[in-house]
Amino acid sequence: MKNIKSLMKRKIMKMLVVDRRLSPIERISTRIGYMGAGFLIAAQWTIEPTLYILGFTCVLIQTTQKKQWNLAVLQLNGLFAWVKHFFT
Repeated sequence: MKNIKSLMKRKIMKMLVVDRRLSPIERISTRIGYMGAGFLIAAQWTIEPTLYILGFTCVLIQTTQKKQWNLAVLQLNGLFAWVKHFFT
């Protein structure tokens, strides 16, 4: 009886999960996003505007590819702020 329940539970859980591979564009944008996060971490230690600009640009690429528009707007805000800081 217990074995049948666990088998049914496993079957239901397997139906709920979709095994999906990432496309090359998704893989590249994810890696660019990780690189941007690294730039942002490095920029916090150095307060270097160019690192912030690179970081926000890279993360912006990832968020727009994943269509996370609320995060893309936040990245644009940070990008504009650091570009303004860089030129003044």
